[in-house]
Amino acid sequence: MAVLAVLAAIPAARVAAKDDAETGWVDLFNGKTLEGWVNVNCAPETWSVRDGMIHCTGFPIGHIRTERQYENFILELEWRHLTDGGNSGVFLWSSPLPAPGVPFLRGIETQVLDHGYGQTDRYTTHGDVFPTHGARLTPFPPSRGMRSFPSEERSLGFPQWNHYRIECNDGVIRLHVNGKEVSGGSDAVYRKGYISLEAEGAPIDFRNIRIRELPPANTPPEKTAAIARGHRTLYTGTDLRGWHAEGVTGAAGEGEPRQALGRWSSRDWRLMLGEGAERGPTLWTTETFGEAEFIIDIHVPAGEDPVTPVVRLRGVEGEGVPVRLEAPPGRWHRFTLRAEGNRITVYRGEPAEEISSVPMPAGTPERGALGLEAPPSALQFANLFVLGL
Repeated sequence: MAVLAVLAAIPAARVAAKDDAETGWVDLFNGKTLEGWVNVNCAPETWSVRDGMIHCTGFPIGHIRTERQYENFILELEWRHLTDGGNSGVFLWSSPLPAPGVPFLRGIETQVLDHGYGQTDRYTTHGDVFPTHGARLTPFPPSRGMRSFPSEERSLGFPQWNHYRIECNDGVIRLHVNGKEVSGGSDAVYRKGYISLEAEGAPIDFRNIRIRELPPANTPPEKTAAIARGHRTLYTGTDLRGWHAEGVTGAAGEGEPRQALGRWSSRDWRLMLGEGAERGPTLWTTETFGEAEFIIDIHVPAGEDPVTPVVRLRGVEGEGVPVRLEAPPGRWHRFTLRAEGNRITVYRGEPAEEISSVPMPAGTPERGALGLEAPPSALQFANLFVLGL
């Protein structure tokens, strides 16, 4: 029965252009380029177009999202995993940037899991719907916590195609898998935001992505995701392209990007600093910046002698303005640094709260690199973004 459902559902996603114009359907993917989509926190090669499909390598964990927000709509798409046990997701009403300390956007996720991943009493491979990292949802039954489980098992395993129809209207989500509604929820927060596709460790293809917008519900600001301001990632999540460390020479190989520089290493969505007996080399961006806003998530390990991470701005020839970031150990903290005019202002948390503002020393250059100091202790960094001011 499931196979027949898929065969019946897939042609419905391929409506002629004249029918799309009559019914209000609009393609979100033109089949040739990623026009209309934004790479949030992945490597340049993570997302590409192959044979009329959006192809994702799965690494690093991260997202692409639509350029604009959507409120009420019907979204249709097809997906197929390319390996046994593949993992991915379609995020709805999402934030433009990841939540602090994770590579995931905040929003409502419709799960995209292959059967080889396995099922438990906490998740299934047939289309769970649930909020992520601070979002909220009242799930339709059957459910556990805020996760809605599918009422039927209709998803097909790799390498077969599956069809999702997702209806999002005034905070209510209804997921149809291969032609039939199976899961969803109500009272969503957010209920206006971006649509995103997820890379989560396995290759996957998407195709026939289209949307039909429904009448707006005048969603209030407190239930609307933040508007993207143009931040771009400084870290690929797969290697240390765009970074160099003082005194560290040598290459990984002809044409191969570096995955380690001294004690610094690329570890998927985290930029890691391993422990060492002495202070290590500062890690610098190869790009320089003028007036800019930086977002940096930092994790200090719990211990008897916690360190205070130091970031350097406007670095030139190994020097830069030091900025101490007070980060209590044992958890992730988000910092926003604004180098504007002759001052550096530091904010912590989300929403951001100003914690310090200091003048730049006389003679500070107008442009320079961003540097991450390396104390003897281990540190983790994530979600490094920049926005020119």
